[in-house]
Amino acid sequence: MGAAQSAHAAAASSHDYFRSYSVVGLLAVVGVLFVAVAFGAGRLLRPVAPTPEKLLTYECGVDPVGEGWAHTQVRYYVYAFLYVIFAVDSIFLFPWATVFAAPGYGATTLVEMFVFLGFLAVGLLYAYKKGVLTWT
Repeated sequence: MGAAQSAHAAAASSHDYFRSYSVVGLLAVVGVLFVAVAFGAGRLLRPVAPTPEKLLTYECGVDPVGEGWAHTQVRYYVYAFLYVIFAVDSIFLFPWATVFAAPGYGATTLVEMFVFLGFLAVGLLYAYKKGVLTWT
């Protein structure tokens, strides 16, 4: 009798588990439908015949000069890339901080985190030596 009750309790808990995910799935579907209805309403309600002025390139009220396509140099990608790397690394620091206080894990996690931060420091030093961080 005890095994049957245990199996029934396990089935009930798995049902509750999947039920909680069904709520998340339902909210995701409602969100997608809301966005689809908003875009559909905008498409149906907007004017269809654009004027020639509407098709001009907008440059702060000044008549456009030259072509609309220009080659630009993107200089911020390196900084954006470094930011993403350090943002992801900071995500790794939060679980470490919670485990660090647990008994038996302090010294091990401290060494692991210093090795991890050492790799980051070496990577940053390498980027600095290669001149990646200089503004050109």
